[in-house]
Amino acid sequence: MFRSFPLLLVVALGLPAAARAQSLQLVVRDSTTRQPLIGASVGVPGTGVGGTTDARGLVQLAPAPAPGTRLRLEALGYKARSLAAPAPGGAPLLLLLAPSAAAIDEVVVTATRTNSRIEDQPERVEVLGEEEMQEENGIKPGNIASLLGDIAGTQIQPTSPTTGNADLRIQGLQGQYSQILRDGLPLYGGFAGSFGILSVPPLDLRQIELLKGSNSTLYGGGAIAGLVNLVSKTPTLGTPQFTATLNQTTLNETNLNGFAAQRGQRLGYSLFVGLTRQQAVDVDGDGFVDVPRVRSLNVHPRLFYYPSQHSQLAVGYTGTFESRRGGQQQAVRDEAEVLGGAAYFVNNTSQRHTLDAVYTNDSVGTGRLTLKGAVTNFGRDVLTNTVAFKAYQTTFYTEASYLHAAGRGNTLVAGLNLNGEQLRNAEGRATPLLSPYTYHTLGVFVQDSWQPAPRFNAQAGLRYDHQNQYGGFVLPRLSALYNLTDALTARVNGGLGYRVPVPYVNSLDERDYPQVQPLAGLVAETSQGLNGDLNYQHTFANFGDEGEPLVLNINQSFFYTRLQNPLILPDGGLAGGPGAGTYQPGSGPLRWQNAAAPVTTRGLETYVRLRADETELYLGYVFTDARRDYDPANPHVELAARHKFAAVALTEIGAHFGGGIEASYTGQQYLSDGSTTPGYPIVAALLRYRTGPWTLVLNAENVFDYRQTRRERVVLPVGGSYASPLFRELWAPVEGRVVNLSLNWKFEK
Repeated sequence: MFRSFPLLLVVALGLPAAARAQSLQLVVRDSTTRQPLIGASVGVPGTGVGGTTDARGLVQLAPAPAPGTRLRLEALGYKARSLAAPAPGGAPLLLLLAPSAAAIDEVVVTATRTNSRIEDQPERVEVLGEEEMQEENGIKPGNIASLLGDIAGTQIQPTSPTTGNADLRIQGLQGQYSQILRDGLPLYGGFAGSFGILSVPPLDLRQIELLKGSNSTLYGGGAIAGLVNLVSKTPTLGTPQFTATLNQTTLNETNLNGFAAQRGQRLGYSLFVGLTRQQAVDVDGDGFVDVPRVRSLNVHPRLFYYPSQHSQLAVGYTGTFESRRGGQQQAVRDEAEVLGGAAYFVNNTSQRHTLDAVYTNDSVGTGRLTLKGAVTNFGRDVLTNTVAFKAYQTTFYTEASYLHAAGRGNTLVAGLNLNGEQLRNAEGRATPLLSPYTYHTLGVFVQDSWQPAPRFNAQAGLRYDHQNQYGGFVLPRLSALYNLTDALTARVNGGLGYRVPVPYVNSLDERDYPQVQPLAGLVAETSQGLNGDLNYQHTFANFGDEGEPLVLNINQSFFYTRLQNPLILPDGGLAGGPGAGTYQPGSGPLRWQNAAAPVTTRGLETYVRLRADETELYLGYVFTDARRDYDPANPHVELAARHKFAAVALTEIGAHFGGGIEASYTGQQYLSDGSTTPGYPIVAALLRYRTGPWTLVLNAENVFDYRQTRRERVVLPVGGSYASPLFRELWAPVEGRVVNLSLNWKFEK
């Protein structure tokens, strides 16, 4: 993403004497708000005299350039513009500049605890900023699942063809090894992780921070494959924000989202409200819905108090209320809910309530004190024609940390935290919860960021966690950044991780929830991870007719993770056990076990990006080799694509239009039974129109309508009956082509 470019202050020289007698007056305004732009520059490229706009957005060029002379307009945070100089005299000429998608603020990363610029991080951090959030809000405003899946090395893996649930897989590992945080608070683990990324809309976020590889040192257990921090929007002093989005798709999904935020000297607020209504759709006509019926409400109000210019208290509530229904189309339509019925259906009704508070004070001694805590209560009610299951999980996280700039390039962070979760049965269900548990973990951590030389940054961290049932874990981490040249940098990051056993994961079939036996005789999963990259960046100044800088990025990275004592369900074949593909869901008890040998993932990521202002070209490739050494007969981790290619082309056309094309190719994947799938392409296209506060987006996903159901049946009968069918693993889309039209209104004073 671009930083602000130096402003050019220029005006015409050497013009004919007749033209010098008059001046040229121009008024420069924001094309969206029509507000005057102060400090915008206007001039003739290649000259050294110029003028800038005043408080009214007015600039006067005297003497006036000759008519037809090329003028260039520039303002910080706006797209530059070139035009022919008009004849002087008369009323001032109104000129409009469109806001630039390139952020003018530095990208500050919060997940690494140092709140430092992304360029200074010794660990590679990938940030999707406000530009990407706005774009995704026009494409898929319901949730961020698709956006996360677009990042190299990540994959959104559907886990249920009936409810549409999905996991975020990072570097080949299943979703339970990725830790998801909201504003630095990890509350999406275990049973409460269900439907997590499907309930977070992009309009409510300022940015998403992704750290790949082992990061348990930062926030505790769970971040073996990587860590995702979702950063909420906050109000800005003196700049009220109001945004609303209406979206409709060809698969009968309707979204209505709204966001508002304001701040004064002492008080501020933000509020998000989102509604989703998805009708059940049977895309392939086999009698089973491929897109579940969804009804969802999401509310997220926050209050902000600023006792001084150095301190802030934010208190918030997040409520998510959702109902998902899938199965046979007739049963979904008629809402038949009779246990033992001949028509298969599954209902998932969930509620998530979260209370959180974060206090920061930058004037305690010479450093920053941060106090934060949150508690979440997640309830999920599962009902099928054969099974009834209902449970609640309460999760809490509290932390106190202190950041101190120690001088000589040292920044120290130290703290302690207490977190826990409790899973309990809900009364009134015929099939009780067999595996309740109560966990709590006390952790202490310290981290030192050190810059011993201008070209070298290092970061070392150490955490000790004590878990009430699985004992203690020592978690070191070390990262380093070295600037080989002004254009070439190298990073390396390594650390240890862990994850304690929990009975329920997203990839478990709903009919199997009552079959999971109490956890016994298990040890925690532990990991060792190593990530590194080389990054080359070069700027070609004054490229093209408009003189825009062209920025070239080439990045080559590698990753390696070794997961010891991996948990498997050998009875049912979940996660690739010996019986995978043959087990009938709900037919017998399931017992988690530690495998005798590790799971290892290794791979390479390569991308090339060219960007000039609003035009971007991207080419990427990811190679992943994920193996389960405990099963030599079938060693490949299921559904981890070995090869994946991606290409993106985006551009802006004038002040109002923009568009883009995105294409990807997913190569061969291994299934749980050792068989392989064919590779397949996916193409998407977008057209955007902006005028004033309005943005209209027409987007098409999966343009060529590639579907797994064109290759094979996804739903299989058992004994000739579909009352309790088998479902094939989902290795490709089943919903097919989706076209959406969204309308967004945005006001910022």
